[in-house]
Amino acid sequence: TVAATDRATAGQLSRPASLTLALPLILLLGLAFLLPVAKLLWGSVFTPSPTAENYLRIVQEPIFLKILLRTVQTAAVVTCLAFVLGYPVALVMSKLGGRAAMLVAACVLIPLWTSVLVRSYAWIVLLQRTGVVNSTLMSWGVINEPLKLIYTEGAVIVAMTHVLMPYMILPIFSSLRSIPPELDRAARNLGAGPWTSFIAVTLPLSLPGIYAGSIMVFILALGFYVTPALVGGPQNLTIATLIGQQTTELLNWPFAGALAGVLLVVTLGLVGLFRRFLRFGKGA
Repeated sequence: TVAATDRATAGQLSRPASLTLALPLILLLGLAFLLPVAKLLWGSVFTPSPTAENYLRIVQEPIFLKILLRTVQTAAVVTCLAFVLGYPVALVMSKLGGRAAMLVAACVLIPLWTSVLVRSYAWIVLLQRTGVVNSTLMSWGVINEPLKLIYTEGAVIVAMTHVLMPYMILPIFSSLRSIPPELDRAARNLGAGPWTSFIAVTLPLSLPGIYAGSIMVFILALGFYVTPALVGGPQNLTIATLIGQQTTELLNWPFAGALAGVLLVVTLGLVGLFRRFLRFGKGA
């Protein structure tokens, strides 16, 4: 027992050593993220005297609340679609082995390694009036004239789902791989069918991966910029594209800071609700 305790404590670092190892990351996080965000939020309130004008403008003008609501709605839809489409892929990955598993993993990871800009432009090529989808449908006689597929909310949702789906698949795959296969066989031996075994055993045990993937996709979708700007166009603004418009075109940094502050508060609030739901799910 003493030897086991010594081995357990030998692998642990003291608090000063842990802080020393984490110091470079803390400095990088502070200089590259916390300091710019704090400066942006400070500028939204002190311009140069204290004022709440920028935040009052968000509340008083309905267009900004509409864009914020559209952003949250789009993020929720993308998260649901990524789960519905990604869970079967993760389940197949967890069941396969050898070259088949490597092939499926490559199909998931290669898009993740590709630039978001390239993937967004690929969707423009597919969905534009003379793109692959319209050309194929017209050649088959399904439609007589090109459909408006690009620069729509549907195009934004489809493209964002494709871009963010690996962030849903990988956590679920990791969770499914950690489930002992003996549990499924035990359920089968007790008379459960494949579907009952999945509902009663596999799905509940994979909830940590579902929660992790969902929160990653949802948070990333809330602040997504490139894909909505390219595929959605100016008529489908999200809060991130609106902030970019305020900083690059209108040079209104104080109002951009106010929009960023509201987005940060909304994101933290939704994450807090998600964590409460997670604790409720674990209790259930």
